Amino acid sequence: MATTKHTLVAIVHDKPGVLNRVVSLFRRRGFNIDSIAVGHSEIPHLSRVTITVNGTTATVEQVRKQLDKLIDVVKIFDITSEKLTARELALIKVKATSATRSEILEIADIFRANIVDVASDSLTIEITGDEDKISSMLKLLQAFGVKEIARTGRVAMVRGNIGVMRAEERAAKSRAKKQA
Repeated sequence: MATTKHTLVAIVHDKPGVLNRVVSLFRRRGFNIDSIAVGHSEIPHLSRVTITVNGTTATVEQVRKQLDKLIDVVKIFDITSEKLTARELALIKVKATSATRSEILEIADIFRANIVDVASDSLTIEITGDEDKISSMLKLLQAFGVKEIARTGRVAMVRGNIGVMRAEERAAKSRAKKQA
């Protein structure tokens, strides 16, 4: 079976040690987490964890089931097959001289990025978008000399008015039909 990038969303209790237990489960199974983003959710005292990981559907499903058994995990969803709105944020510090500054500003403008810090020898650019957009901009900026990069990793939601809970119900019905 081929490995693919999976997007998992976990709703977890907002308390110390929870993230460590989630990450440890991936480590024990030999999975490398591509990205992980954590923040408060719309429900008080619960956080939303977005995890991207490469693996076969079967092995990622096994990990999802094991995560679902953790006491601090309220619910975990594999939203890979759903229509997603996914974004990433990156801060990129690039070398800039008086001769290259205008060209870097043009590139930032093309990608709808923002300049968030200006120094005598560098510019710090903030860009939001999908992974491909950020990677494309980084590729162009490499010629100037990238000094530092900070990327958040993917955050994702199911498109439209269906929340993650409804999307999981639909996916569970689809899995049941395949097994029947």
